[in-house]
Amino acid sequence: MNPTHPAHQSTHLDDLLAQRHSCRQFRPDPVPRATIERMLALAQRSASWCNAQPWQVTVTSGQATERLRQLLLDHAGAPAAPDFPWPRAYQGVYQQRRRECGLALYDSVGIARGDRAASARQAMENFRLFGAPHVALITTDEALGLYGAVDCGAYVANFLLAATSLGVATIAQAALAARGPLVRTHFGLPDSRRLVCGISFGFADAEHPANRFRTIRAPLADAVQWAD
Repeated sequence: MNPTHPAHQSTHLDDLLAQRHSCRQFRPDPVPRATIERMLALAQRSASWCNAQPWQVTVTSGQATERLRQLLLDHAGAPAAPDFPWPRAYQGVYQQRRRECGLALYDSVGIARGDRAASARQAMENFRLFGAPHVALITTDEALGLYGAVDCGAYVANFLLAATSLGVATIAQAALAARGPLVRTHFGLPDSRRLVCGISFGFADAEHPANRFRTIRAPLADAVQWAD
């Protein structure tokens, strides 16, 4: 097949989408700086409204990651303070999918249904950053509101795929967004920035049971309506 043929290119994208998953346990090995810069350069090509490119990214390594990890663990019990409101409710099929994802994770790590202590310990892994050696904090300009956040969502998706293409595992974490003011203060970010999410990344611990389950996707018929 001609490597420039659209079908060949589609196969590459299909492979990346199939490989990408939310990594929930990382090895401690740092990712080479050149690889991180390549990931960032690829994600920088993301589309945005009026080409505003509202994302700003703070990337941690080494002791900076450890300080952030400790900060999050120290404030794990604090009330959530997200810069963007949480969903008002998960209802119907959205609640069903959310529940299925959680149960699949718990099953993979051997947490029995109803074991609140074990599920709480697993939830703390979010603030431990699943052992990742790096975090990318994604912020947008406050004045751009929802649309800046939407643009950042496109950036996050491309960051995850760029990382996958280079053999780097990722997980986008709303848990970090729950500590928006705390994170801004810690990194000296201006009040005009709004934290969309954090992305923990590194090399996956392939042997960890939390990395052995995969979520499923709804069929197209559940998501697409045709208007001819």
